[in-house]
Amino acid sequence: MKVKLKKLELKNPVMTASGTYGYGLEYTDFIDISRIGGIVVKGTTLRERQGNPYPRMAETPAGMLNAVGLQNKGVEYFVENINQEIKGIDTNILVNVSGSTVEDYIRTAEIINSLDNIPGIELNISCPNVKEGGMAFGTSCLSAAQVVKEVRRVYKKELMVKLSPNVTDISEIARAVEAEGADSISLINTLLGMAVDAKKRKPVLSTITGGLSGPAVKPIALRMVWQVANAVKVPVIGMGGIMNATDAIEFMLVGASAVQIGTANFIDPTVTIKVIDGINEYLDNNGFKSVTEIIGALDCK
Repeated sequence: MKVKLKKLELKNPVMTASGTYGYGLEYTDFIDISRIGGIVVKGTTLRERQGNPYPRMAETPAGMLNAVGLQNKGVEYFVENINQEIKGIDTNILVNVSGSTVEDYIRTAEIINSLDNIPGIELNISCPNVKEGGMAFGTSCLSAAQVVKEVRRVYKKELMVKLSPNVTDISEIARAVEAEGADSISLINTLLGMAVDAKKRKPVLSTITGGLSGPAVKPIALRMVWQVANAVKVPVIGMGGIMNATDAIEFMLVGASAVQIGTANFIDPTVTIKVIDGINEYLDNNGFKSVTEIIGALDCK
């Protein structure tokens, strides 16, 4: 079940998506979180962020909208408090890093680079829920390349870059961040959407628009992961509507070396373990000796 990203080995290809799993500790009452291949903790910024006003979540058909807005207490708080609590978790912990300016990204990455127990970061240039920064960096090749280049200069471990689906050609963005030193690429982040309360004639979210996730986005996510996996040489981590092992296997067949599970965690806090066991069962039933054999094994003929 082991898979290798560029500088990081996972005990299995199942990870958790940032923003849906807290810091991992919140799920210890339900499962042995050390069984998960990797945990990507919630978005972390240089300074504390209060996030967006409520309401900032809404259920939608086959999915959900969120506009949390990267609420967190800042990287220094993470280092001094959270990191002390998660040091003992026996799996790969990655920090999702976001910022409003390139300088914010650089400084946050520098601070996390000094933490021995954190083997990588996920550079979030794709968040649709903040008014500045975030997705703005991920919607053009030039800005995406710039932030990756500057962070790569100071960050020496696994640099995973998370891409936005809210672009015309995601392959171009992927090639741009690969060229500037991304070790791996994760996608997709949420799609920009909105919900309306017809009775009140008002938007449901305080921010009007937010990020759509869940099963509704899976066909788009699969297509984009397939496109990116065929456009770059670095490992790709797929996500977007993964609810079970079959969904995860489909992402690996189109070229993902690993997957991240997000919205499904809110429905079933044990879903990661079920997906790990389900992939293992699929490999046994189909005569595969290693999970790496199914990466990009889609037969398009």
